[in-house]
Amino acid sequence: MKPPIKRLADLKPSPAQTGAYARPTPMVARRKTAKVLTDAERAAFLASRPDLASKS
Repeated sequence: MKPPIKRLADLKPSPAQTGAYARPTPMVARRKTAKVLTDAERAAFLASRPDLASKS
């Protein structure tokens, strides 16, 4: 015996069950997570780029 056909309204969660955040837009969904540098990698990168050195 087949299971009963579900209506579209039965498949949608009720408004009380939805999450606190809106769906991500396509722009946000395409962004990639940033690479986290170790202290040694960061020091080597900054040493190779004198224009990015901290201004003290």
